[in-house]
Amino acid sequence: MSTQRYVARAANVAARMIGGEMMIMSGSDSSLYSLNETASVLWQAADGITPLAQIVEQHICADYAVDAATALRDAEELAEELARQGILVLSDAPLPDSRPPAKASA
Repeated sequence: MSTQRYVARAANVAARMIGGEMMIMSGSDSSLYSLNETASVLWQAADGITPLAQIVEQHICADYAVDAATALRDAEELAEELARQGILVLSDAPLPDSRPPAKASA
């Protein structure tokens, strides 16, 4: 892709990490999704303001033995599929209002 892409979590989903997999439930139709480890990394980094290429470089290429071009292509395909399912939002511009809420400390 020639343009920067940004990814954000959809507002109408609930998510929880269980044993290295992210479980996501859609609020619109109660569909349940199980993301593998790499997809979970993408989900957790999807803040709406960090470019997808930067997420791939910092979180996927740094932790997995994969070249940047392959990882970015795979991440773009994954992000597009998750957007079709309504659990991620894709944009060609930053989405500053879509940052995940800060975790409350106990």
